[in-house]
Amino acid sequence: MDNREANERILAAAEKLYYRKGFAAVGMDELRTAADVSLRRLYGLYPSKTDIVTAVLARKHTEWELCLTQAVAAAGNDVRERLLAVYGYLEDWFCSDGFRGCAFINAFGELGGTNPAIAQIIREHKAAFQSYMNGLVADIGGSELLAAQLSILAEGAQTTAAISADPRVATQARAAAEVLIGAALAR
Repeated sequence: MDNREANERILAAAEKLYYRKGFAAVGMDELRTAADVSLRRLYGLYPSKTDIVTAVLARKHTEWELCLTQAVAAAGNDVRERLLAVYGYLEDWFCSDGFRGCAFINAFGELGGTNPAIAQIIREHKAAFQSYMNGLVADIGGSELLAAQLSILAEGAQTTAAISADPRVATQARAAAEVLIGAALAR
């Protein structure tokens, strides 16, 4: 097995374990066993747990951006529908097997207070989402305030859906977004 294959095994196993059990609950030995790599190889590629968490969050960031932009693009050219597609994407995600909330919110809850580097990665991810929402809202002629409000709805929906195990939260967030958009554009 080369380093590329070992790296993929480690990251895939870490992503699954961290998402299912939590970041703090998974030790290096459990990760090594799940990835089927030697402890030496694991530490050779990732000298610390922070290094692995950083790599997993980078993967999750790329996946989030790709899936979200695809969902928005699939909504077509209507700028309002493209914006509301964010909530459709959330609903699909909330209905997926094993949904346990946002990996970034989960990581922040577990590690954000004790690991400034991880907290910064999470802040950057959330800032990138806010920037994306700013662009979608600008396309309909809305303000940064509206974008912030719509982002808060999306973020709150992720947390509420994880806690309640109710994917209808996305539909409720979309309905609230429609009201906010309508009110903002009526001015």
